[in-house]
Amino acid sequence: MFDLGLSILCSSLIFVIFKLFSVYKVETLYAIITNYVVASCCGFLFYQGNIPVSEIPGKNWFWGTFALGVLFITVFNLMAATSQKLGVSVASVATKMSLVIPVIFGVAVYHEQLGILKILGIALALVAVYFASYKGKSVNVRKSSLLLPLLVFLGSGIIDTAIKYMQEIHIKEAEFPLFSATVFGAAAITGLFFILIKSFRKPLKLNFRNILGGIALGVPNYFSVFFLMRALQNGTLNSASIFTVNNVAIVMFSTLLGILLFKEKVSLKNWGGIALAVTSILLVALT
Repeated sequence: MFDLGLSILCSSLIFVIFKLFSVYKVETLYAIITNYVVASCCGFLFYQGNIPVSEIPGKNWFWGTFALGVLFITVFNLMAATSQKLGVSVASVATKMSLVIPVIFGVAVYHEQLGILKILGIALALVAVYFASYKGKSVNVRKSSLLLPLLVFLGSGIIDTAIKYMQEIHIKEAEFPLFSATVFGAAAITGLFFILIKSFRKPLKLNFRNILGGIALGVPNYFSVFFLMRALQNGTLNSASIFTVNNVAIVMFSTLLGILLFKEKVSLKNWGGIALAVTSILLVALT
């Protein structure tokens, strides 16, 4: 349970750090690229055994990491924008609700059974994202910004589905830490390639604030996964229970942090959306 608690803390901190980027004028894209460099380094450092760097390109999952790398950096930018424009609670709910997408994929591809309660959970998840994202007329939010949580929802779900598929088809369990480090590295390379193109129009300047922001983000980003993997090795709870507790706790804890640290206003509809989110996670994961 201690490892699970640390994973929940690290995952919640990611949304808080995104919010702090706007407070301290950290340029999100550059910090996110630095974050992936740091997360990749953490992955290689904590990989048990020798690192066959020369053999990595020969792995049958290697090329798939580049597609995931593009998705990772795109979704992380969307998560950052959602946290900054709509709030920490909205970003966390949209991200955690994405677990319904792998469920649908499992039904379509692996012919897994989908009961009435899971169907209800999927429907509630979609409603939850809307209500958790809803801002009253008194709050000045562009209508286009309301697309952000939907894009986060879809992007996070596609990432989880792709990882699940690659694990099923290509990746040995022992190689998962190495695979994770390679995906983070691919995301960093994608981001570096993007800013290299951007530099032809506007010369780049080294900004230590962006680097520090990236380091602050990269460490909890990696350890949120690292501690979750350790928690899954615990025989006390099964994986469905661990994922359920993890997702529900992140939604609630990040919302609490948003209220306490940033004085985020949470309306009755927002609380209703969060309650629906928790309910939908329980229905999807436990039934």
